[in-house]
Amino acid sequence: MLRKFFSDLSCGLLPQKTGEDGEPPCHFRVLRRNIMVLMLVVSLLPMSLVAIISHNESQKAVKEEALSPLKLTIGKTRHSFELFLAERKSALNFVASSATFEQLADQKRLESVFNIMSREYGGFVDLGLIDASGRQVSYVGPYELRGKEYSEHAWFREVMVRGGYISDVFLGYRSFPHFVIAMKHSGQGGTWVLRATIDSKILRDITRPSAGDKGGDLFLVNDQGRLQTDSSYFGPVLSEVPMRIAKTGYEPVSATTVEDNGRDMMLVYGPIPETPFTLVMAQPRNVALGAWISLKNRMAIVFGVCVVLVVLVVRTLSKRLVERIEISDRRREAAIHSMEHNNKLASIGRLAAGVAHEINNPISIISEASGLMSDMLRARKDVPLRDRFLEMTDSIQESVERCGRITQRLLGFARRMDVRMGMVDVNNVLREVLGFLDQEAKHRGIEMLVELDGGLPEIESDRGQLQQVFLNILNNAFNAIENEGRVSLRTFAPDPEHVAVEIADNGRGMSEEVIKRVFEPFYTTREQGTGLGLSITHGIVNKLGGTIDVKSRPGEGARFTVILPLIPREEKEHG
Repeated sequence: MLRKFFSDLSCGLLPQKTGEDGEPPCHFRVLRRNIMVLMLVVSLLPMSLVAIISHNESQKAVKEEALSPLKLTIGKTRHSFELFLAERKSALNFVASSATFEQLADQKRLESVFNIMSREYGGFVDLGLIDASGRQVSYVGPYELRGKEYSEHAWFREVMVRGGYISDVFLGYRSFPHFVIAMKHSGQGGTWVLRATIDSKILRDITRPSAGDKGGDLFLVNDQGRLQTDSSYFGPVLSEVPMRIAKTGYEPVSATTVEDNGRDMMLVYGPIPETPFTLVMAQPRNVALGAWISLKNRMAIVFGVCVVLVVLVVRTLSKRLVERIEISDRRREAAIHSMEHNNKLASIGRLAAGVAHEINNPISIISEASGLMSDMLRARKDVPLRDRFLEMTDSIQESVERCGRITQRLLGFARRMDVRMGMVDVNNVLREVLGFLDQEAKHRGIEMLVELDGGLPEIESDRGQLQQVFLNILNNAFNAIENEGRVSLRTFAPDPEHVAVEIADNGRGMSEEVIKRVFEPFYTTREQGTGLGLSITHGIVNKLGGTIDVKSRPGEGARFTVILPLIPREEKEHG
């Protein structure tokens, strides 16, 4: 294995030859190895990402599904607590509003009230009447608390300010878990407080039926993290829980914690408004997420089987692919000389087609100018038009020279040729090109919309090549539209260092696939086209330091935008 590995590393440094026993050369072995690695990465990476995403999403979904009944239990039980506390507070308020202070101060009257409350509601341990100074005036219960002072107690000050008070569970003088409800009342006789003690067992009786039969545990904790009811997992009442239960909003909140013995627990908790109690639902994580754990194990098995199958398939495919590549490589070497000969012939043919295509434009100019000159001579027999005649003659000569330059550029495409740079007014170049095409536009009923920016600065460029660029684009626009179409031409300055020429038509337009290949040599959508016009145009614009862009949609025409620099990039860098 190591010998083969190091022999693969030396591939390319030593002369290649066929291995022993028909083994392929080392570069094919390296190719096979690289293909295997690439195919494994391409196949296993997405599969791994999908597995990770599926793992997380399914875990989230199962967790939400497991937490939903726990949150529902919290909501129902909390409602029961709210009803329980509201009944006790209402009972105290009713007693306070239906009797005067003097009547409640009567021990027998207070005992009668206490007996009725205990019989109707249950859970009451004692009942006391406290005046505004904090002294307990009368008391019914198993302890001697008449005359006890509460003025310095925090709960008394709170009930005097807020009008009501519910304590958490504590031991106090009674030495058993209980909690207190106190309500303030103002009426005849001044202000007084009714204070009732309630056995905390009634809280446990409310939570026990809602705990569930799947290892669930429902209990109360106070703001200091002490149990207010017994818990199956965290101990008896008033024990400290091993996690922090944060006070949250009204909606139940979920969390995960680890018990002291290492057991993972799922928690859902929500506070009971206007009380120090928080209702907590706990369930072992393996019970709550049992469906997810089973699903995860099955997913791991399926993923492992898929990985093994992918490796086997990739190994087989890479072997066969490299074998076919090796056979193709041998055939390619056998046919390479014939291909070189055919390429030479094809290059000559493409070059001839390009020359014929580019010569056609100057010939058209010569024909248009000669025709116009002939028409003018026929219309006027005298010689007042001599200056115009000379102007047209000069134009014909300039076009002939330009045709010669194009031919030289094509025939000398492989060798470097200098560009004739000079200061050029783009608007004037466009007017000259439009003058050549004016008769054709009128004959075909094509509407020309021209908008030239009068403040456009001159640029340093090749006038003849710019004429060729604009003429090629306009000819392409004419070929793309039917008779009585529309071609718009606009010049503008996109920024202080460039000028732009925009040529648009309302022809048949192009698809995205055609736009991607429109500047490729010999690519054309016309039956009689050579596919060189826009390719040569693109090369000229790049040589002049500019850019050309096309936007089009089928049936909506095309828009070509040529952006040219004021000064070529090479001169900027050296200037």
